[in-house]
Amino acid sequence: MKQTLLAFAFLLTWTTGFSQEQVYEGNYEMAARFSPEKMKRMVFSTSVSPHWLKKSDRFWYEYETSEGRNWYLVDPVKKTKSQLFDKDKLAMEITRITKDPVDGQHLKLESLKFLEDENTIRFKVKGTEEVLKKDWAEIKAKDKSKKDSMEKKTFVFHYTISNQQLTEITDAPKDPERASWANIAPDSSKIVFAKHNNLYWMDKENFLKAVKDEKDSTVVEHQLTEDGVEDFAYGSSGRGEDNEEMEKNKDKRKRAGVLWNEASSEFVISRTDQRKVKDLWVLHNTRDPRPTLETYKYAMPGDKEQPIEYVYHYSFDSKEMKNLPIATFKDQSVNLYSAPAPANARDDDFRASTWLGDADEFYFGITSRDLKRVDIARWNLTTGTKEVVIEERSNTYIDFPRPELVNGGDELIFWSERDGWGHFYLYGKDGTLKRQLTSGAFHTDRVERVDEKGRRLFFVANGREKGEDPYYEHLYSVSLDGGAITLLNKGDFNHSSVMNDAGSFFVNTYSRVNTVPVSTLHDRTGAKIMDLETADLSNLFAAGYQFPEPFTFKADDGITDLYGVMYKPFDFDSTRKYPLIQYVYPGPQTEAVDKAFSARMDRTDRLAQFGFVVVTLGNRGGHPGRSKWYHNYGYGDLRDYGLADKKAAIEQLADRHEFIDASKVGIHGHSGGGFMSTAAMLVYPDIFKVAVSSAGNHENNIYNRWWSEKHHGVKEQINAKGDTTFIYQIEKNPDLAKNLKGHLMLSHGDVDNNVHPANSIRMANMLMKAGKRFDFVLLPGQRHGYGDMTEYFFWRMGDYFVQHLLGDNTPPPVDMVEMLRDKPLTK
Repeated sequence: MKQTLLAFAFLLTWTTGFSQEQVYEGNYEMAARFSPEKMKRMVFSTSVSPHWLKKSDRFWYEYETSEGRNWYLVDPVKKTKSQLFDKDKLAMEITRITKDPVDGQHLKLESLKFLEDENTIRFKVKGTEEVLKKDWAEIKAKDKSKKDSMEKKTFVFHYTISNQQLTEITDAPKDPERASWANIAPDSSKIVFAKHNNLYWMDKENFLKAVKDEKDSTVVEHQLTEDGVEDFAYGSSGRGEDNEEMEKNKDKRKRAGVLWNEASSEFVISRTDQRKVKDLWVLHNTRDPRPTLETYKYAMPGDKEQPIEYVYHYSFDSKEMKNLPIATFKDQSVNLYSAPAPANARDDDFRASTWLGDADEFYFGITSRDLKRVDIARWNLTTGTKEVVIEERSNTYIDFPRPELVNGGDELIFWSERDGWGHFYLYGKDGTLKRQLTSGAFHTDRVERVDEKGRRLFFVANGREKGEDPYYEHLYSVSLDGGAITLLNKGDFNHSSVMNDAGSFFVNTYSRVNTVPVSTLHDRTGAKIMDLETADLSNLFAAGYQFPEPFTFKADDGITDLYGVMYKPFDFDSTRKYPLIQYVYPGPQTEAVDKAFSARMDRTDRLAQFGFVVVTLGNRGGHPGRSKWYHNYGYGDLRDYGLADKKAAIEQLADRHEFIDASKVGIHGHSGGGFMSTAAMLVYPDIFKVAVSSAGNHENNIYNRWWSEKHHGVKEQINAKGDTTFIYQIEKNPDLAKNLKGHLMLSHGDVDNNVHPANSIRMANMLMKAGKRFDFVLLPGQRHGYGDMTEYFFWRMGDYFVQHLLGDNTPPPVDMVEMLRDKPLTK
């Protein structure tokens, strides 16, 4: 829709003459056209997600287009792709049994999986018939807004592929998710769970009874521990719910994160003592007539009182639970490593979690509180001792993923940034470094698969291919015996690959922000076997969508290359001047810059439709996928480190493009981006004129210890008595409240238990004391992600930028969310 002029001439009479200014109307109709609800009808599947079978190299996948869903079976060896079933015939059979009319184009199958014979599939279909819902009284007690006691009937079917026979299963057990509390041993003989802060177990027979009826009084449970107490529990203690919910759920079975040995006779578990960690609270104002309090433990940076982590080992043979003496650093963190899940395990209803190791030992990681010291260790069950295999040390924080065991556990693959770049190293079991497997000025990111028989590592890396955006990921392989690295998915795109367990085939999906996603099948050498799918974006383009534009620019140092994406209005007019809005997230664990096509466009493409040019862009210190220098750039300067690069981007983009109005710059971000957007307004108040800052951690001294201390740094001090203390000091947004000149809208969910609402409240407090005008939107009943108020928040954000950057002071009515959801707006 061509934008109209609200005010085409303001005639101001002065002694020197007159002036005129153009004010553009916010294009609400175009922004409404691409709402999340409407996007569901315009963008369908964008990647192939393979479900690998266990007895062959075959896999199946589901893919949806504007023509409906299809289910395919692919045989990479035979190079064939076929429909898993005739969906029209299947729909007819389902209609005959359920009495609910459905056709093949609108067929929806839930929880589809292959059974063990790999000739039969199991799936569910939701019917239209409503039936009485079990335990409704309990459900309604929790949610008094419920009006009735009905739910849709679910049908369970088996379909035999060879003879195309459909059978309804009328005695199907309850859904596995109803037993999410169960940690099942590899041989299914034992099930461990937590209750009343302690560990229990039951055998398979009683487990099946419990799954069938959770309240069956004949279920026999065996108690393993008796010393568990609130905040020093085995498994979850229930904290994080409001106090009323905690009381209701105290008798329920809960999942315990045990890791089994392969023989199902032993397990290990970590247990955290939080009794001395200080409480934090949020108040639920909207649930009941009387507001209710939610209390939870929350360790803040610099706090003396921190969680203490322990590791326990239990043997069913000896019936002993041992607390293992692994203490190494004060306030240390412990990671128990689980064995990697096989690629074909995703459809398992219950998959046992086993420890990384063998019958005699298991591996774990220990990190110091300042994250500058890491030990990769194993516990020897025979000798009852801790054995340190690898010691990693740094002057900044250390990132380290789980090691991979190969060659029957005689070797392990370890990832490290010790030479300034993330690379893989091969160690012997005794901790002797055998060789560096990858090297160079690029970043390896993660292990995709290890082919032990062929002694080959398949891994994901970025920044190795010259002439590409260094963030584009590719799949590579390298021999464990040393040698050259092989690129397996060529092409100037961001690639996402899923490999089978044998490392013989992989499915590859590739795109850029400005290309349609394509999925292909390849063998282990990278040779393409067949094309699988190209995403159907026809409805999206028909609605007027246009791809965004990637760009590069220089950081404030004039040397470092940075990367961004520009989003324009779909009715872009090159002769017009547009306000610029930056959507930001500072990192350091990621950057808010898409590299592949994304249908998530509320803060980018869709925001631009009001009449702005929106950009996302990186900054030094903003992403772990480059050098360690780049990643750690903001260490010790967590408030200001990315802002100079955001300012540099405005200057360079305004120089390149006449359509950018550098005098009208807005900025928006959520969480860390909420923190950064407010900081930009206060550090560069003459550059950034309008900000919408949502759920920002404006005071990182009251954010959680693990993120804040890691990325900013904490100083460990040991006095003459040998006592260790930790000093944390950081600059905060409220310290600069007096600098505000432009328009700032703060927002926060009132029950945000990640970034506590106190962050924004303290920011508001200091702004008020400084005599500053600003806006504060509190979202009732919302956690950190804003939940069912995300759409409401989007329109409030749009209003704010339209008013203060475009000068349009006539937004639509308050009920715009409902009005714009499915029909255009006329102002």
